Amino acid sequence: MRVEGKLSHLKGVKWHEWAVRFVFGGACTVAAGLIAKHWGPVVGGLFLAFPAIFPAGASLIEQHEIEHKKRIGVDGTARGRAAASVDAAGASLACFGLVGFALVVWKGLPGHNAVCVIAGATAVWMAVSVALWVVRKSRWMHRRKKG
Repeated sequence: MRVEGKLSHLKGVKWHEWAVRFVFGGACTVAAGLIAKHWGPVVGGLFLAFPAIFPAGASLIEQHEIEHKKRIGVDGTARGRAAASVDAAGASLACFGLVGFALVVWKGLPGHNAVCVIAGATAVWMAVSVALWVVRKSRWMHRRKKG
């Protein structure tokens, strides 16, 4: 499955799908805040690392693929699951970037300006995530050429 992004696909997202993502993400954030209030910021921070909109996003991706295939008269279950799994692979790569983000913030905040530290941490997150994606894509292309 080829991974690509098309802004035109945003038009096909229904308002209630945005609401599901927003509510689920907000609920995860509130839960992390309550955990932090009860057990402290270190434990709460672990729960902030939960990919708040991923579960909602993965299920919506699967549903969209199934509906798309149904419109052309094909069972899209396998395609939907494959699309959700590709999304999960991307989320797992981004989690490694999140580790880099957290390390920069953890070590940088005590002695530096918060805005600068967060900007640098965001750059680290993006660099790690994109680098891992490029490596994964090149390995996939290499295996595809061999096979």
